[in-house]
Amino acid sequence: MNLKEQLAEDMKSAMRARDKERLSVIRQAQAAVKQREVDESTTLDDAEVLAVIEKMIKQRRDAESQYRDAGREELADAENAEISVLEHYLPARLTDAELDAIIERAVADHDGATMRDMGKIMGQLKTELAGQADMSDVSARLKSRLQ
Repeated sequence: MNLKEQLAEDMKSAMRARDKERLSVIRQAQAAVKQREVDESTTLDDAEVLAVIEKMIKQRRDAESQYRDAGREELADAENAEISVLEHYLPARLTDAELDAIIERAVADHDGATMRDMGKIMGQLKTELAGQADMSDVSARLKSRLQ
């Protein structure tokens, strides 16, 4: 079952369970996927749906931190709840050791890698680690490795 089908099935189960919060988040995800399909006049595959979900999670994390900074804990908690629903669709996260090993392998693939090669290596890692790691963390690790 692909991610779009999984979203549809989860929406049905949330409707049956009368779980309004979960249903709302799933509908938002489906709407974002559908909007991107309409904008690009294409059908999204799992990797592209995953990218949409990751973007939604990033937006909610940003909003959560802004709410916490403003002292609006109830709104920050609501954003955090939405994040937990969306994270259900992401693949399992890599451990730090696994992430470091993948970065080392990618650097080794580019013999004599320097900071000039960072863009190429990040491009490779972005496709390889889709949904499995926070790309800002990967970028920071790679940058420290190349310096």
